[in-house]
Amino acid sequence: MNEIEFRRAQASDLPAIVALLADDPLGAAREDSSMPLARGYTDAFNAIDADANQLLAVAVDGADVIGTLQISFLAGISRKGGWRGQIEAVRVASGRRSDGIGKKMFEWAVEQCRSRGCGVVQLTTDKGRADAHRFYEGLGFAASHIGYKKTL
Repeated sequence: MNEIEFRRAQASDLPAIVALLADDPLGAAREDSSMPLARGYTDAFNAIDADANQLLAVAVDGADVIGTLQISFLAGISRKGGWRGQIEAVRVASGRRSDGIGKKMFEWAVEQCRSRGCGVVQLTTDKGRADAHRFYEGLGFAASHIGYKKTL
């Protein structure tokens, strides 16, 4: 294993990112990693890449993309106008899970939030991901809120 690096995703990483998103039970039902990629993926990547308050990141080992996550930096009036970092779409390649990569990704992501002046780092996770819940709690996250979503 080479030294794992974390960096802003590039357009050339998009197929690997979509494949990571599709490589789990929930993602398999909602993502499509077949080539060519659906235009929506490219449009979303371009919008994220152009937005200074969005960071789509990858973890790479040599030439291989082995993880991904997205951080949204959110300004808010509450907490005295404090910024939040919202971490989403966290995935590690199935063959690399339990190697400590997820922990390293989160340490890196929290540092990105800290460097941007965020006072809070938050995330949501599907209720059915019990292993993920234990992982996040082990990193110091607390299940302090109930979240709701509505599909449109």
